[in-house]
Amino acid sequence: MLYGTMKVAIGGPLKLAFRPWVEGVENIPAEGPAILASNHLSFSDSFFLPAVLDRKVTFIAKAEYFTTPGVKGRMTAAFFKGVGQLPVDRSGARGAGEAAIKSGIEVLERGELFGIYPEGTRSPDGRLYRGKPGGLARVALATGAPVIPVAMIDTEKIQPPGQVVPKLMRPGIRIGKPLDFTRYQGMEHDRFVLRAVTDEVMYEIMKLSGQEYVDMYATAMKRQLAEAAKAEKEAEKAEKEAEKAARAAVARADKEQAEKVRAAMEQADRGQTGGPSEP
Repeated sequence: MLYGTMKVAIGGPLKLAFRPWVEGVENIPAEGPAILASNHLSFSDSFFLPAVLDRKVTFIAKAEYFTTPGVKGRMTAAFFKGVGQLPVDRSGARGAGEAAIKSGIEVLERGELFGIYPEGTRSPDGRLYRGKPGGLARVALATGAPVIPVAMIDTEKIQPPGQVVPKLMRPGIRIGKPLDFTRYQGMEHDRFVLRAVTDEVMYEIMKLSGQEYVDMYATAMKRQLAEAAKAEKEAEKAEKEAEKAARAAVARADKEQAEKVRAAMEQADRGQTGGPSEP
């Protein structure tokens, strides 16, 4: 009931304002479990995709969204529950992964749609990054549910980092044909199988989205970008300190030179006043 209310309250205005276009919606089964594996460009991805589908889609979200105290915290928790988000404790990398897998299996066992972002985090630059082999593949092999690749298009342009007011433009959603991995069932602990399943899904997402593919994890790229930004900031700070030191040195030199000139003039004045008088 809450999901339906939130979908009308949020999904309706979202579609009216942004008019997202969608292709391949017929690939979503009318009933039964399925995994929607999508690229991840924006925080809004988890809202636009459910808005264009008739069926409920359940995503996972960090537990902090559900446990923050106070009125604002309770409102945030109610909002995320209402839009079909499940809390996952990310306090430990392994624990977070296991919690996500368990949550996904439970959703699928109820015959519902489970949404997941194989990249594990939002793309830092709009490119498609290597999928993490744990969650998606293990859930798919444990349940036998089909995996439906999804491509979100241009959602990152609606509200780039630092922009408060969203840009009114039409994002797109392309939904691919279901992928069947039942041939690998029972092999969810084989890391080579997990890698193969994940790579096949990412390849289909790449074809749908048209994104440039980067064979590294988005989290690793974010670390590199953060380190580069930190190094640039430190370099700018060092440059400013060097400029400050140089200006101080010039100021000291000017002061010393002025003092020398003043001393010379004072000495010259003393020489003139202390000289012999005219007859």
